[in-house]
Amino acid sequence: MNSKTWNHHESEKIHAEIAKLIAETSKISAETSRINAELAKLRLDSQKTEAETSKLDLDSKKTKAETTKLYREIFWYPVAIASGFVGTIVAITAIIIKLIG
Repeated sequence: MNSKTWNHHESEKIHAEIAKLIAETSKISAETSRINAELAKLRLDSQKTEAETSKLDLDSKKTKAETTKLYREIFWYPVAIASGFVGTIVAITAIIIKLIG
């Protein structure tokens, strides 16, 4: 084999190797694009989940505030009824005392 043939043969091998590397780079680039798209989808899902979590947190706080309000009303409602009842008794007693006395 002379040096010209050897160089031509080596050049073909190098070109074939370069073509393989270009094909492999293309595959890697496509896979990277696919992974980036999947990451973007996951980020969007994460943002949606965070928004839903925030909404649920607000709903939970609202429910807690309503529950606290109801507990207060439950406590004070009998007090108001008892006060009204006592006031009525006092008024009736005062009327009876005026009528008798």
